Amino acid sequence: MQCHRVNEVLELLSPYWLKNKELSLLEVLTLISKEAGFEKPVAELTDEVIIYQLKMDQEEKGAMIPGIAKDCENDFQAALLKARGLTE
Repeated sequence: MQCHRVNEVLELLSPYWLKNKELSLLEVLTLISKEAGFEKPVAELTDEVIIYQLKMDQEEKGAMIPGIAKDCENDFQAALLKARGLTE
């Protein structure tokens, strides 16, 4: 795992772990994997799953995925013009 990803995981993990102070790190990772619907053993849990789940934990239930939300347009016509490169 690259250094910036380690920093990102630690930054996202801190507030999550503080909500579950009584748990060990392995228990926290197990909880994250369950919340993400990850069905493989915890040893196979990837950093992408951890980061995604921790980011979504900070969002409201039913919120749009952050990576998709940045590209979302409320107006179909504006989205169409943007897709054709006519507007930015």
